[in-house]
Amino acid sequence: MIRSVVRGIGSALPRRIMKNTDFEGVLETSDEWIAQRTGIRQRHIASDDETTASLGEAAARAALDDAGLTPADIDLIVLATSTPNNTFPATAVEIQNRLGMHHGFAFDMQAVCSGFVYAVATADLYVRGGLARRVLVIGSETFSRILDWTDRSTCVLFGDGAGALILEAQEGEGTIADRGVLAASLRSDGVHKDKLYVDGGPSTTGTVGLLRMEGREVFKHAVGMITDVIEATFSQAGIAAEDLDWFVPHQANKRIIDASARKLGIADEKVVVTVNLHGNTSAASVPLALAVAVADGRVKKGDLVLLEAMGGGFTWGAVLLRW
Repeated sequence: MIRSVVRGIGSALPRRIMKNTDFEGVLETSDEWIAQRTGIRQRHIASDDETTASLGEAAARAALDDAGLTPADIDLIVLATSTPNNTFPATAVEIQNRLGMHHGFAFDMQAVCSGFVYAVATADLYVRGGLARRVLVIGSETFSRILDWTDRSTCVLFGDGAGALILEAQEGEGTIADRGVLAASLRSDGVHKDKLYVDGGPSTTGTVGLLRMEGREVFKHAVGMITDVIEATFSQAGIAAEDLDWFVPHQANKRIIDASARKLGIADEKVVVTVNLHGNTSAASVPLALAVAVADGRVKKGDLVLLEAMGGGFTWGAVLLRW
C-alpha cells in the first residue's frame, strides 16, 4: 500500500516582529488584555519586499534542504493561502518559477485557516493515485495585508509566515504502524460564511477588502467542530486520544486549543502551542507549529501526530500521520 511519508519540513518568518506592547497607545488595548484572551505575545509582519510567494519559497527551500532534495525531485506544489500575490495566476506557480522548477504542476488551495490540512489531505490523494511521487505542500500567508489596523478585535490576532513539508510515496503495510498520512477528515458549512470573511473580492467589490470576524460566534462553534473531525479521524484509524504522541492544532487562540484538548482527552504535555510566538498565521499556522516541534526535538521519527484546523467558511479538518 502506498503511503505519503513526510520527507522534509521547513519554515520562514518575516524579519519584523510586532509585540503586543506595540499596539499600546495606538489602540485601546494592552499586552495583558491580548495575552489573557488569546495567548498571543507577538507576531511577525511582512515588510514591503516580503510576500506570500517569497515566504513560501523560503519555507520550500528549507524543506528541500531538510530532505536533501532539489526542486528537480518535486512533481507537484500545493500552496495553501488566502493571501495570494495576484488574483491569478496561482501563487504556487510563482513559487515554482522562483525555485527554478519548470516541470510538474502547481496550484493554490483556498480553505483559509484549514488550508494546510486540506492541502496535505489533497496531496496524499495525488500520491496514492500515482499522479505525483513527491509533493511540496506549503502554507504561506501575509494576513497583515488584509487587516483593518483600527479594529482591535482582529488586527491583534494575526501575523505572517510560511511553513512547508514534502510528502513522498513509500510502500507501507496498510496498518497504523506505517509512516505517513494514515487518516483524514475534512468538512465545511457555508451557512457560517458571514462569521469570518473578507469584505471584498474581484467578483463583488473589485477590491481586495479587509478581514471581518464575529469573534464570539467563531469561538462558540470552534471546539465542537474541531472535535467532530478529530473523532472521525480517530475512528478511521482505529485509535484513541491516548495513542497520540503529539497534537498540532491551528494556532488561533490558546483558549480554543486548551478547550479542544480537554474535550478530546489529550494531555496538555502532548499539545504543541506556538500562538504566543506567531499569532494566527492562517494556513501557515499548522506547518509553522509543526516545524518548531520538529526543530526542538519534540516530534521524532515514528511519532503519531494529529494536525487540526478550522477557518472561515467555515472549513475544518484533521489529518493523522506517523512521522
